[in-house]
Amino acid sequence: MKGKSILKGLMGAYFLTALLLLILAFLLFKFDLQEHMVGAGITVVYILSCFLGGCIVGKGARQQKYLWGALTGIAYFLLLVGVSCVVERGISMSMPRMITTFALCLGGGMLGGMLA
Repeated sequence: MKGKSILKGLMGAYFLTALLLLILAFLLFKFDLQEHMVGAGITVVYILSCFLGGCIVGKGARQQKYLWGALTGIAYFLLLVGVSCVVERGISMSMPRMITTFALCLGGGMLGGMLA
């Protein structure tokens, strides 16, 4: 049961990721955003997507919602890194940025699970 819930959470998170990245790409095209603004936008996308995934999983969990939300954030991060490795043919992210991204995904998923 929990596996299906995590899968639903990940699907919701990646749907929101796709939607928000399309919006961000449109804003980049329309307003010629600076690099730091795009980076901040991507960070917001990670947090909101993991938060939504954590909320979805938290609604399905009766106990330890924060833990299931955190696991969803971790799964989101691992899938993100895995796809990036396949597309880029290796890890293109620096270790400090990878740790920060992991913490954002973990925290977003955990917060979503707790507030569900």
